[in-house]
Amino acid sequence: MTQLTLLDSIFGGLILSIAALFMLFGIGKLSGISGIFYNLKNSKSPSEHWRIVFILGLVISPFFAHFLGFSLPSSIDVSWPAIIIGGLLVGFGTRMGSGCTSGHGICGIGRLSMRSVVATIIFMSTGLITVFIVNNLLSSTV
Repeated sequence: MTQLTLLDSIFGGLILSIAALFMLFGIGKLSGISGIFYNLKNSKSPSEHWRIVFILGLVISPFFAHFLGFSLPSSIDVSWPAIIIGGLLVGFGTRMGSGCTSGHGICGIGRLSMRSVVATIIFMSTGLITVFIVNNLLSSTV
């Protein structure tokens, strides 16, 4: 996998920020992915079908990126049980923290929400500690 540069990170952050602003000022919704996904089951009226289009965009965007010349990982060196356990833990943390990284980290901090600042500090710290433990104490690489 290729190492990201500072410029790549800035560019990616700008794209995420612009997308969140379009979502907020365009249709008056926050782009918190977990909330959008969770509320899909309540999307009965046509005015709520934007959630389906949003999730569909997340699913198909890697294919567009590939056709635009961006490289995608050819394989993932993680076992399926680890992926499933990780996904369940992320889902649990998202429910426990009342939101996900996009909802708190991008939209919430952008709206100066103290709850989102605290949530982002907690999940970033937890991620750093987890990587340290896995890389240094469990002799693996994340």
